Amino acid sequence: MLKDKTTVLKFGGSSVANSDCIKQVCEIAIRESENANLVIVVSAMGKATDSLVKLAKEFNPLPEGRELDMLLSTGEQVTVSLVAMCLHQMGFKAISLVASQAGFITERAHNRARIAQIKTDRIEKHLNLGEIVIVAGFQGITEDGEITTLGRGGSDTSAVAIAAALKAERCDIYTDVDGVYTTDPRIIPEARRLDLISYEEMLELASLGAKVLHPRSVELAKKYNINLRVRSTFKPDDLGTRVVKLSEVRNMELTQAVTGVAIDDKQAKLGFMGVPDKPGIACKIFDRLAKENVSIDVILQSIPRDGVIDIAFTVQQDYLQKAVRIAEELAIEVGADKIVFDENIAKVSIVGAGMLNKPGIAAEMFSSLYNAGINIQMITTSEIKISCIIKIEESHKAVKAIHDQFNLAYSKEEIIV
Repeated sequence: MLKDKTTVLKFGGSSVANSDCIKQVCEIAIRESENANLVIVVSAMGKATDSLVKLAKEFNPLPEGRELDMLLSTGEQVTVSLVAMCLHQMGFKAISLVASQAGFITERAHNRARIAQIKTDRIEKHLNLGEIVIVAGFQGITEDGEITTLGRGGSDTSAVAIAAALKAERCDIYTDVDGVYTTDPRIIPEARRLDLISYEEMLELASLGAKVLHPRSVELAKKYNINLRVRSTFKPDDLGTRVVKLSEVRNMELTQAVTGVAIDDKQAKLGFMGVPDKPGIACKIFDRLAKENVSIDVILQSIPRDGVIDIAFTVQQDYLQKAVRIAEELAIEVGADKIVFDENIAKVSIVGAGMLNKPGIAAEMFSSLYNAGINIQMITTSEIKISCIIKIEESHKAVKAIHDQFNLAYSKEEIIV
């Protein structure tokens, strides 16, 4: 019998890593199903996706996108079936669906596809029969039947997309941490958990390297006003962190300017050295990279000297080999002297809605890095974030220096007291 409300729960790889974890997931699901129709979205077990990628590269260092998607999509299929079996054994009606069965239609872009629509008819049919529906995250299918994947962290996006399509009351993202912290508590044990964080701040933190939520899932949650929570599978009674509208974060003008510090140690820097200083060069470089599906992050262009410039930018390490190959071809076309790249970098960032129209925040951040003896290679900013590229071996020291500088281990009330 279809209930009045629907809840979507997502469980990541660490939450379904083994049989004991899967049993814990099922216990949470049974409790949640008492008052709502329940859709569960799961990732591959533990490090299964990493193992499959490693296996693929034993045969081909640069596997073709379509075949890689065929391989990687099998990880979630294992998980959904095991969760369904476990629920059956516990006496509950459940059905497992891979994304194609669940109606996940994506664009035709292998390894990083975006969801075009979700045809919810089949999910709703099973919910109406009183079944718990377990859906494979991270994957989809094109209109012409090609299997696709959404990229790393894509199960978060799958869950929020289903919540939006079903107009779910809420979407809970279960992981191995009990919420969103001011920074990674594995790096800074004094990091403080946040009860609330705005979509805007969470989006910046996620895009800057915080691994709690995938950026695309936060974008969707904001767009469709999804009641989103980050919770721990291993502390099921803890409500974790709520991701909410900016207006719901109380006393915004009185809060700390900086909400959190993010670190991304999977970055690489690539540069075109000695490029002719003339119109169209940057356009040609970045247009070609975009067509090859290589995302660019921080960009820095030098001041012209003797008719030439240098153009440097960052990419994710996973795409560095591809980006270097493209850059070497482009270097000849644009007349660059040479191509250089560096994997020994990290991006450290501060985020906070309280930074809006508040002067001095950048100076404080740079001062903390200077006092720690850390050199800044590149800088980028937005209204609520400042990011610096530094040496990777100095990244943890940088996070601690910034976290201490802005007193993030304490709430505003504790600082005032």
